[in-house]
Amino acid sequence: MAYFERMRDVVSEPFSPDVIRQRTSSGWQMVAIEWKRELPDAEAPAEREFEEDVPYGLRVSDDCRRLEPDPTEHQVLMLIMDLLVEDFSYAEIVTSLNEKGFHMRNGQPWNRVAVFRMIPRLIEVGPNFFSSGEWAERRHRIEHPRADAMDRPLKQQHAWKNIFGRKTRD
Repeated sequence: MAYFERMRDVVSEPFSPDVIRQRTSSGWQMVAIEWKRELPDAEAPAEREFEEDVPYGLRVSDDCRRLEPDPTEHQVLMLIMDLLVEDFSYAEIVTSLNEKGFHMRNGQPWNRVAVFRMIPRLIEVGPNFFSSGEWAERRHRIEHPRADAMDRPLKQQHAWKNIFGRKTRD
């Protein structure tokens, strides 16, 4: 797979064809030209027209064209899901997140309301989590806890079976 380096030139004066020749001879290929102008008051967007929160667990990619997983937030969502499946209370989930050094996007420590507000996001990403290899490993750990690998006490060793109401293969 080919790897590419990207560079952005900020132009503060009229653009010179010499710059294009210099970059081209150095192996660079022009891929875009970005234009900007100041909008007249009549065309200015309404306040908050373009503001939308990025869903928790995702971030804007470096090329600003798509959303990509945020590793830390993904880890938080996976931990919350893991603890909910094990039937931990919101208070216990908050304690676990804060003890592990995770913070909310605003930099504040986690609280019960914030964890509760993550439930719709967990419902949204749940199908992807449950089909992932990472979740399969966590499920195995939940169903078959090892005394030497436990970093927190389990309330129920087989909460997974209790939640979904069926036995799984051991």
